[in-house]
Amino acid sequence: MVEATLPTFGAVLVTAAVDSINPCAIGVILLLVATLIKQDRKRDILKVGGIYVVTVYLTYFFAGLGILHFLVGLPVQLANYITTGVAMLVIAGGLLEIKDFFWYGKGTSLMIPEEYAEKIADKMDSLTLLSAIGLGIFVAAVELPCTGGPYLAILTVLSQQGINLTAYGLMALYNLIFVMPLVLIVAASYLGSYKVSEMKEWKHMNKAKMRLGAGLLMIFLGWVLLLLATGIVRFG
Repeated sequence: MVEATLPTFGAVLVTAAVDSINPCAIGVILLLVATLIKQDRKRDILKVGGIYVVTVYLTYFFAGLGILHFLVGLPVQLANYITTGVAMLVIAGGLLEIKDFFWYGKGTSLMIPEEYAEKIADKMDSLTLLSAIGLGIFVAAVELPCTGGPYLAILTVLSQQGINLTAYGLMALYNLIFVMPLVLIVAASYLGSYKVSEMKEWKHMNKAKMRLGAGLLMIFLGWVLLLLATGIVRFG
């Protein structure tokens, strides 16, 4: 059997970059910024928006840390079964994302459930630094069905190499790339580089393409995970 070695660093960079262009995450930050502007609180965009983004980052990082430690602690054979299961879930999620390219929002989709979307909208009415922290934790939790597939795939890859500073560093890098579009939106809104309405229009025009890109990536990652579980590929 021929074994191929794939670069872990490259996989993290590419996956995080594609995952960061995510309609769920972008939609929530646009709603937050628009609410602050509507309340004539533009001066608070950097403070409230910054706290929100940092909270999302930390929530994803520590959630990933827990998943990584769980996966590393499994016996090798069981870990391979888990990797196969994760691969099938990621592929299924990828197919749903591609479905949304053709029939956006029809049937089952990897989107924030409507009842949670309403709760998020309600929480926007009284944004403070403290509530921004709570909102960031809440949104990160309910976004996982929408954004978690690629992240789970990368965590599974990292778990094959054990717990070390490199794994922690790659997790930190992944999440930094993931929140970078949110940072840019907050900065652009505060500086007035782009109007929120223009950014919302861009998101609306490109949301199906975002789903297609994420779907293709997830199917590829799922396939790679299957090869990883069978020992055909490894990461180095």
